[in-house]
Amino acid sequence: MKLWQKETGSKKEVESFTIGRDPEFDILLAPFDVLGSMAHAKMLSTIGLLTAEENDILQLGLKHIYKEIQEGEFEIAPGVEDVHSQVEFLLTERYGDVGKKLHSGRSRNDQVLVDLKLYYRNAIKEIVDDCTELFDMLITLSENHKNDLMPGYTHTQLAMPSSFGLWFSSFAEGLSEDMGLLKAAFDLANKNPLGSAAGYGSSFPLNRTMTTELLAFGDLHHNVINAQNSRGKTERTLGFAMAGMAGTLNRMASDVCIFMNQHFAFISFPDDLTTGSSIMPHKKNPDVFELIRAKTNQIQAIPNSVALLLTNTTTGYHRDLQLLKEEIFPGIETLKSCLRMTTFMLNSIKVKENILSDSFYKHLFSVEVVNDLVLSGVPFRDAYKRVGLDIESGNFYPDQNKLNHTHEGSIGHLNLKEIQGKMEKSIKKFDFETIDHTIESLLKK
Repeated sequence: MKLWQKETGSKKEVESFTIGRDPEFDILLAPFDVLGSMAHAKMLSTIGLLTAEENDILQLGLKHIYKEIQEGEFEIAPGVEDVHSQVEFLLTERYGDVGKKLHSGRSRNDQVLVDLKLYYRNAIKEIVDDCTELFDMLITLSENHKNDLMPGYTHTQLAMPSSFGLWFSSFAEGLSEDMGLLKAAFDLANKNPLGSAAGYGSSFPLNRTMTTELLAFGDLHHNVINAQNSRGKTERTLGFAMAGMAGTLNRMASDVCIFMNQHFAFISFPDDLTTGSSIMPHKKNPDVFELIRAKTNQIQAIPNSVALLLTNTTTGYHRDLQLLKEEIFPGIETLKSCLRMTTFMLNSIKVKENILSDSFYKHLFSVEVVNDLVLSGVPFRDAYKRVGLDIESGNFYPDQNKLNHTHEGSIGHLNLKEIQGKMEKSIKKFDFETIDHTIESLLKK
């Protein structure tokens, strides 16, 4: 059954090819399709396309379907094209012709688009929640290990003293900055396209402001063509946001894989969080972080895939856009799993103490010695040369217990409260509480 079908159907080869993987993704859209339909029905009743009684019937039926979805009892029946068809079919089967009236004033184009917007908005909330949990873990680890020194590297060569507090909090602040891109994606997802129909509006006197308020959208796409053209633009922006966060996780995972290496041995994890070898009994492999590294690279490829899918599309809807779900939907789930596993693993991380007391790391303190000379009145260039000559001649013996870093963001001044403030400020901008409250009200009325 198809919403657009008249007397003749498509050949099975065409149908199979064009439907693709949509059924597996449509199940994820099901609750949001119901919410969009509830708002649309309420609006139709205010402009005379549904009676109050018909609206009550549809609201009751849609709430029942929503409950079935939440309880895992909803499925798209064989022969039914998509979630939109399934919902309309159930309403018509259970309540008669009133189910056939629900599609008035909308197209599958704006129906699926509002489903996607609501799905993305909810997915972003879940990403923010998972990211916040990881952020809090990193801040705690940073505070606990602020005095545990470690080497800092440039060009993968020993550079200057660092600390685990500095290392952990670098990723915490990075995640707070990743929120900026995610907020841009959220703002696009939080605009109502309902009422744009196939992209050119409707002759019905639709109240688009009403559906915007009922679904707690922050705004609407006023221009109906632009509403349709936002499909793809929203995914591309969300793809960039996910790629940014994935990049932060990727760098952390890469560091962890190196720091667990026996030549470094800066950190370790319990045996049951590592994997072994079939022939080497000593192995403790960082498989979790290797997979996080690989999966986050897959996520970082999403913006390019989305951009290529959109390359040849002109104004209006194209079936090409269906394939966006194959990039974005799995990417969302992968990002959430990577955030959660990183938090899970870091909860058991063990940090090696007194790393820099080893004379092997004495050259890390060259800048400290140069700076001390400069503070005593020696011109910087002369101090730099003197220390360089001492290193070359083997006469460099710094005090490896002496560090005096006090400026903002340094080893001795991590600014953890300020970084926490950034994160809290970023999260407040999403205003998830208002959305949750409005959707709850829609389901209760």
